[in-house]
Amino acid sequence: MITSRRMATVDHNAAALGIPLRVLMESSGNAVARRVQELTDPADSVALVCGRGNNGGDALVAARFLDDREVTVYLLGRPESITTDIARANWEALEQVESGIRTVADSRAFALDDPDLVVDAMLGTGITGDLREPEASVARAINDAAASVLAVDVPSGVDADSGAAEADSVGADHVVTFHDLKPGIADHPDVTVADIGIPAAAEELVGPGDVEVLGAGGSQKGESGRTYVIGGGPYTGAPALAGGASLSAGADLAFVACPESVFDPIAGYSEDLIVQPYGDGADGADHLTPEQVPDLVDVAERHDDVVVLGPGLGRHPETEAAARQFLAEFSGTAVVDADALALVPEVETDATLVLTPNRSELAELGGPDVDDLAAHTDEIRDLAADLGHTVLAKGPHDVITDGERVRRCRAGTPGMTVGGTGDTLAGVVAALLARAEPFEAACVGSYVNGRAAELLDRGAGLRATELQETIPVALQGGDDE
Repeated sequence: MITSRRMATVDHNAAALGIPLRVLMESSGNAVARRVQELTDPADSVALVCGRGNNGGDALVAARFLDDREVTVYLLGRPESITTDIARANWEALEQVESGIRTVADSRAFALDDPDLVVDAMLGTGITGDLREPEASVARAINDAAASVLAVDVPSGVDADSGAAEADSVGADHVVTFHDLKPGIADHPDVTVADIGIPAAAEELVGPGDVEVLGAGGSQKGESGRTYVIGGGPYTGAPALAGGASLSAGADLAFVACPESVFDPIAGYSEDLIVQPYGDGADGADHLTPEQVPDLVDVAERHDDVVVLGPGLGRHPETEAAARQFLAEFSGTAVVDADALALVPEVETDATLVLTPNRSELAELGGPDVDDLAAHTDEIRDLAADLGHTVLAKGPHDVITDGERVRRCRAGTPGMTVGGTGDTLAGVVAALLARAEPFEAACVGSYVNGRAAELLDRGAGLRATELQETIPVALQGGDDE
């Protein structure tokens, strides 16, 4: 089964794969027409009641394939109020051939001419809540008619995901739905699931549809989350890249906790980062130690920060002990990257983790030691299930899995082998965790990071810092033109 939100993702991803929505509408309309023909006899009368969106567009297409039936098309509203270009084009096609089309300007006067079958194409998936006018009055008229009713995708007024039905929802005798069964109609006695030509890749590959349905961040300060990068020591650029990328991906604030000894270089990278040193520079400490962990855990949990643990940490024995301790004591949400990754299998934690290993780090975690990650998705899925965390394995094609679901992402360029792009990925995922569950945040983060590189079109001359310029564009689903 597929939820309405996921279906919207798949539709858009199919378009990105070269199967535009107008082609899918043509296939859907054909499927509706075939079901109408199965339910009626030649010369029977059919009333197609069409909304102003793509659900109505499916029925407008169907009308062109029902020339052996007596067809009347009812459009709920003025033609200029049709909300999508492809639905409008199909209405205009019916106008050109002078089919039996009517516009319903006043729903209170709506009446059916005693048809043999009514096709309910008013509202599709993704529409919830009480029916409004004109749909509410028309739904009552459909329910009062003596004819059988065929609903397109879901009956109008029925929640495609929960099955909750509003008081005036259409009582459909039959349903024709597309691509996969919707949870809200799983118990309906007569549902036809029509294959409309959406390839499996539209579900498996992360694409612009995943970004499209993600939704915007909060509109008030603080609602888009804070990232808290715990890193630095032997390397100073990595935590700065992660923090900066999280800001580019929509986080309200980005903090970097680092040793006192590297405070100045990290603070000097960007005025946008809030750099907070730990330790006492006078004692010569230049790395994370267990003594600093309780304060780090307290800050992260008190402010409900999404933590990025690992960029630039190094592998000093005290640092590894501190990272283990942090994971054991922290109960929030974190992206674990770089030097902290190998420690995860050793620690029992209540934290929600997204792990972002490259190919060698994946092997350290216990995953397959291979170049082609996409050919070993089952092994990576099993690893994620064993660890109990979401894994975003980085390679030419990323593999993302939570131990049950598996997606692949092929966005990106060969130039992303340059150092630092994994740090930007960790920052992007951390920002998205403020508005998405871990698997979705990892999927969208992978796509956005790769798409940001594509928009730069730098070839082999890519620099990780440049990704911060195009991450916002990639996250908006646009391009750089």
